[in-house]
Amino acid sequence: MSDPAAGPRLSDRQRLSWLRLIRTQNVGPASFRDLINRFGSAEVALQMLPELMISGGANRMVRIPSVAEAEAELEAARRNGARFVGIGEADYPPLLRSMDHPPPLLAVKGNAAVFRLPGVAIVGARNASLAGIKMARMLAADLGRDGYGIISGLARGIDTAAHQGSLSTGTIGVLAGGLDLPYPPENAGLCEEIAEHGAVISEMPFGWQPRAQDFPRRNRLVAGAALGLVVIEAAQRSGSLISARLAGEMGRLVFAVPGSPLDPRAAGTNGLLKDGATLVTEASDVSRAIAPLTGMQAPGVSPFEDPPDFSATPPPGDSDRAEVIEALGPTPVSIDEIIRHTGLHPAQVFMVLLELDLAGRLERHAGGHVSLVFGND
Repeated sequence: MSDPAAGPRLSDRQRLSWLRLIRTQNVGPASFRDLINRFGSAEVALQMLPELMISGGANRMVRIPSVAEAEAELEAARRNGARFVGIGEADYPPLLRSMDHPPPLLAVKGNAAVFRLPGVAIVGARNASLAGIKMARMLAADLGRDGYGIISGLARGIDTAAHQGSLSTGTIGVLAGGLDLPYPPENAGLCEEIAEHGAVISEMPFGWQPRAQDFPRRNRLVAGAALGLVVIEAAQRSGSLISARLAGEMGRLVFAVPGSPLDPRAAGTNGLLKDGATLVTEASDVSRAIAPLTGMQAPGVSPFEDPPDFSATPPPGDSDRAEVIEALGPTPVSIDEIIRHTGLHPAQVFMVLLELDLAGRLERHAGGHVSLVFGND
């Protein structure tokens, strides 16, 4: 693996402001991008947050992390041999940029050159069978020798085997918590090995203990960083099936290894095959399907600090806000539909949605759909 090409870089001041902004409650990847595009920089966006939250009807003001707190997290990253990489920078995983609402900042430990390998995600059961573990290790090793980077979530079972099989060729571990708190704890040594041969990434703060709701977020990054996702042993209603669904929604290829109908760990994978996933019994099944995509360039992302022209559109008034809120409900609708229905300028609609998002009253869904948080209006 060669080092990534040089490209645009955030200044130390920008990186600090980006970290403060994304660590602010109610600021997620979508609202982060809207704020940067609207105000031109994270520094100005931080100053505008209180006013925007009031306009959105927030019941209380959320606390914005201080400069000292952000500096402490940057120092924690340095102590752990990690760094924060912004979405416009060369060390950011290219395929993640094509996701809906990619993380604006990633904590990265290891060699970012692994991100330039065409990625294949391998996921599956934590309580995997010996046959499933052997299959995961074999697939990862064979695909690695074919020039693919292997991506997984560092969980027990299939994830662990996939990382172990591809240590020498390049693997990416995605954590649900902070980079300094790998989960499960027994994989701390494996996490260090991955960082030596590939990279470990997380969008969560240092010191963050993963919660149940953080694992679907982790699964989203596993699916988004890969051209295709292979599921080996997954029960019904498992996290691996969430990963497969997310991969399909992102336009990634979905593969599954068949299993015995008598084994509940194969119920999910066999169900994926019935729904049209590509059957896998060897690495060539994956590489043949993905090979035509490996020359595809991930869609470029314009730098956040270069905001679009809002054509001097006046800010939304109270009647405009009421019109947008009236068009919303608990059922997701597309932003384009809201613009057509209200007749407002797109910049005004986006501003109202941003205010609602910062006030904790908006939920964003895949494909540019939004809804009101139930019971908050």
